[in-house]
Amino acid sequence: MIYDNVLQTIGNTPLIRLNKVASEISGTVLAKVETYNPGHSIKDRMALKMVEDAEKDGSLKPGGTIIECTSGNTGMGIALAACVKGYKCIFTTSDKQSKEKIDILKAVGAEVIVCPTDVAADDPRSYYSVAEKLSKETPNSVWCNQYDNLSNREAHYLSTGPEIWNQTEGKITHLVVGVGTGGTISGTGKYLKEQNPNIKIWGIDTYGSALAKYHKTREIDESEIYSYITEGIGEDIIPANMDFDLIDHFEKVTDKDGAVMARRLAREEGLLLGYSCGSAMAGAIQMKDQIGPDDMVVVIFHDHGSRYIGKIYNDDWMKEQGFM
Repeated sequence: MIYDNVLQTIGNTPLIRLNKVASEISGTVLAKVETYNPGHSIKDRMALKMVEDAEKDGSLKPGGTIIECTSGNTGMGIALAACVKGYKCIFTTSDKQSKEKIDILKAVGAEVIVCPTDVAADDPRSYYSVAEKLSKETPNSVWCNQYDNLSNREAHYLSTGPEIWNQTEGKITHLVVGVGTGGTISGTGKYLKEQNPNIKIWGIDTYGSALAKYHKTREIDESEIYSYITEGIGEDIIPANMDFDLIDHFEKVTDKDGAVMARRLAREEGLLLGYSCGSAMAGAIQMKDQIGPDDMVVVIFHDHGSRYIGKIYNDDWMKEQGFM
């Protein structure tokens, strides 16, 4: 089959059985490996949807500039769309993100502005605030705002959810997803719950993030929010894409356990994956007592390990963090 452009290769990623790392879990454990997308992450799906929806509603015009606050992967997806469609890109990101992510964004033609991590979301220096300010100052521009743009979760309702349902022939019993913007878990979870309301939707959070506590109390607990190393999951805000009513449970995973599990997935399964993938797998193992021998668990692996060569796949960095 010949594709007209790289965007047509987004989606239809494989389900791969996990063997060694899942040996503690009595049921079948399958990985939805999103690294097979052209931008090597699940964010390609919602990035393209946000861009196309902005084109449809007229907010993104020919020759325009796309602005986004991103930890890297959404930016990559948007940048691919911009390459094909002829737009400029300006991305804001936080200084805790890996150098590889920033370099990759620049390689596909984006301008990248690095902002401090340890400031509140409404601080004018935060990568949210800088993106919003840029969108107001830049002529013919659109700010995608993946956190509150509902095209994000709609993309997963239309693609990720149906793919998993069809690939498992409707046998899936548990979905495990690392949670950041909430788009993946909310869109995919909604579709799967519509097919079978008994499917358990488990969100994986990290220590230092507000999401797990908010799920229980519907209030932001400031004492829960502090700096963490894990990339790609956790939030200090509550994105509009989050549908907490769909989520059956949040499990928190430490920075160390996520990093160590990512290394195990590479060595034991041959899957070179991102930090949050390790966190998702570690969270599934922490919940093993709630998984029976007849269950089928799907863990979404969000992105590729090439983004983290200088961090979790670097022995010196791991030792500096006390993880090795």
